[in-house]
Amino acid sequence: MASRNTDPAVLAAGGAAVTKTTRGPCPVCDRGSRDRALAVTADERGVVLYCHRCGFTKAENFERRPDIVPVPAHSTAPLDWSDRAEAIWRRTLPLHGTVGQIYLEHRGCILPPVDSDLHFLPGGAKFPPSLCARVTDARSATPITLHFTRLAADGRGKAGGEHDKLLLAGHRKRGGVIRLWPDTDVTYGLALAEGVETALVSARAFTPIWATVDAGNMAAFPVLSGIDCLAVYADHDQAGMRAAIQCAQRWNKAGREVAVYRSPVAGEDVADILRRIGARKETP
Repeated sequence: MASRNTDPAVLAAGGAAVTKTTRGPCPVCDRGSRDRALAVTADERGVVLYCHRCGFTKAENFERRPDIVPVPAHSTAPLDWSDRAEAIWRRTLPLHGTVGQIYLEHRGCILPPVDSDLHFLPGGAKFPPSLCARVTDARSATPITLHFTRLAADGRGKAGGEHDKLLLAGHRKRGGVIRLWPDTDVTYGLALAEGVETALVSARAFTPIWATVDAGNMAAFPVLSGIDCLAVYADHDQAGMRAAIQCAQRWNKAGREVAVYRSPVAGEDVADILRRIGARKETP
């Protein structure tokens, strides 16, 4: 989309400046290659980036000219962890004996080990109780952000709000994973799924398993040293299958053994199948 720039300073300089805006993935809240939340606006003064979802804003390559004065933009580069993230994480509790355990078991999930990066965050005056996952860099394991799943007070479902799943604003998500099982448990093989619940239901079939948060991180998941076998539990939708295939191809090219599993039903994931199997086993 292009429009004539009506800035008085630009018009005084000849009125020839044209503003062009394109859309693409946000570097902070990126949801994959098809994400279009970030607006990139460019003219002869420079480039301004603005995310219509998380508010990320950045100005680049502005030339200081006497006839054109750029509009200042607030720059908020994504953080890798922060004092705020650390303070929230310190408030979390192990899952056992909490509403978080009730929720996961109600959803057919297996509880991860106590040294998992999935904890329970008690509710407060402004927020309901939540599952709180620490997202770490896939390669270095350094923490980068937090992921929340807001729960109903009794743990029998999600809170029912507009955004029951969300990331901590202003922090990097790209390149991250949720280590549901610690690195010490990852020896010969590893499994991946996009979401926490999909991973913890799929854990009935394979552990250790990590969650990549979304399809974008799944597609970009790097080859890690010391792991010879990768199992990918794909979401059976266009983005999920594309991400799983891209990940599998990267690991195959590196000489690793890879298996991709998906539900035969479009729109489902493997966890849906395992839930149905579990429900049949529990039926008297």
